[in-house]
Amino acid sequence: MSQQKPSLPTRDKKGKGFFFLLFLILSILSGTAAFSRKYLKIFLPDGSSLTAELALTDKERQEGLMFREKIDWDQGMLFVFKREGIHSFWMKNMRFPIDILWLDREKRIVHLEIDVPPCTKDPCPSYSTSNSALFVLELKAGSVARHRLKLYDKIEFVLPELKD
Repeated sequence: MSQQKPSLPTRDKKGKGFFFLLFLILSILSGTAAFSRKYLKIFLPDGSSLTAELALTDKERQEGLMFREKIDWDQGMLFVFKREGIHSFWMKNMRFPIDILWLDREKRIVHLEIDVPPCTKDPCPSYSTSNSALFVLELKAGSVARHRLKLYDKIEFVLPELKD
């Protein structure tokens, strides 16, 4: 009498492929969500656009563009604050000059600082405005002139859904 070994269930190769594909799709979608939370498209009044990195957390706002080598014409950094208020900036550990735009809750420019140089020695000067702002946009030095930006111009962008 011969004994038959019970057969173990075999893994279906199609099942493996399905789960791998599902994993891949979910990874891409979560990466896209993270990317879209980290960057957004900014539209300027002259019809041009640029991609801005978002500074949402206290740490991101404190670091800003520090230690970066450069910023291109089609790049920027948008600082998003929890409340409209007076927000000061300095250029410590910066390696290149920038233009700084303070925007109110309507995304209108309420103050401009043009061609702000890197800080070369302490104490570093602080740049601020007496007008309340909810956003601050840092751009490559010369961008204000290049795009003919002026006070009360409206900058267009749509923030991703932000969690407190």
